[in-house]
Amino acid sequence: MQNIQEVFNHIREMKKEQKDLRDMYKDALVQADEYEEIVEEIKTLREKKKQIEERIQVQLGRAYEKLEDLKHEVETEKEMLNDIALSTLMKGETVVVKDEWDNEYEPSWKVGFKKANGGTTTGE
Repeated sequence: MQNIQEVFNHIREMKKEQKDLRDMYKDALVQADEYEEIVEEIKTLREKKKQIEERIQVQLGRAYEKLEDLKHEVETEKEMLNDIALSTLMKGETVVVKDEWDNEYEPSWKVGFKKANGGTTTGE
């Protein structure tokens, strides 16, 4: 198994290369004849779409507000579910939940890394 630092360093190198290639791609797009024209059309259509969405939201009134409230509540409940699952796992217990059809769900864990306090900032 590879050293965690080696893998971390390799990921950072690949991300830098990705960024360089993405910048090259964007420069090439800007130089394409029709690209800027199409980007402006998309911008105009997005604004029209946004206006229609806002109009419909106003028309729906309380129903749309309820939708937004539910969206926020679901996110809050998901955070609580994650906290409970992690606490249960830390106690050494099995973490499983079931839906209304008796299908079992088990947690899927993800580890992420963020810069620790006091670290130096360089690019990226």
